[in-house]
Amino acid sequence: MLWLSCASADEQSEPARLASQSLLLDITRAGSSLVTVGERGHILVSNDEGRSWSQKQIPTRSQLTAVFFTDEKHGWAVGHDAVILSTIDGGESWSLQHQDKQYDDPLLDIWFRDRNNGIAIGAYGLYLSTDNGGKSWDKRHISDDDFHLNGITSVSDADLFIAAEQGHLYHSEDGGYNWSEMVSPYAGSFFGITAISQDSLLLYGLRGNLYRSANKGQNWEKIDTTTEASLMNALVQKNGNIHIVGLGGNILTSLDNGYSFVLQTREDRKALTSITETTDGTLVTSGRAGINITVTGNSVEQ
Repeated sequence: MLWLSCASADEQSEPARLASQSLLLDITRAGSSLVTVGERGHILVSNDEGRSWSQKQIPTRSQLTAVFFTDEKHGWAVGHDAVILSTIDGGESWSLQHQDKQYDDPLLDIWFRDRNNGIAIGAYGLYLSTDNGGKSWDKRHISDDDFHLNGITSVSDADLFIAAEQGHLYHSEDGGYNWSEMVSPYAGSFFGITAISQDSLLLYGLRGNLYRSANKGQNWEKIDTTTEASLMNALVQKNGNIHIVGLGGNILTSLDNGYSFVLQTREDRKALTSITETTDGTLVTSGRAGINITVTGNSVEQ
């Protein structure tokens, strides 16, 4: 079992005037706020739908790769050095729950069913779970191989899916206690898997490969993306529109529940890593150029 660790004063993140324009790898909603994480331990919070951002002091300088909230107050962020951070006040302050600098294995994604039960996944098969909100974390393997576990999602509290390196896919039907490997439609790496509904999934990754399943991954249909740039993250909007972002500044948009997509590309082609929406449906992305807000077809960097 892996227990709590504490950060020393020299491990605190440093204020950066242009933090909202730095490399930011994930973005999510926490109630009425937006929270984003990225390089050098940057965590930023916006209380005005992404128009302005406040950097928070964080007990690590490790690069942060993913962030997840169960409600408007309780959230977790993960990153390099197997760092796991937690917040109970909507991202205003963060505490260090876990760290392992000895092996420097990055955690790449995190998911919580509720305030107590969560899973963090990462490189070389790294898999950590908690049933007490992160006060302690158990380490185990879900496969005999040490493939990178890149993205985790759920279609219900029991049905979980993990997208992994070299085309590997894993499925749990009991909330993460047991995992089985699924038949994969592609031998290259997958970077994410997103639920459209209780039965439908989108699976995406290397070289623009995108697949859709209408039966929880039993069968997959390849979707044409007209790009060979890797796809990193997807958003199903409240209005049903679907967007997938990736390298080369690409944004794929579907208006037909994921059966077809139209490609748009940022002029500067800087990589996009994650996407969310504001309360009025405006798109907000994170990536190589930091935060970007899409307003009626135009992009405004922060």
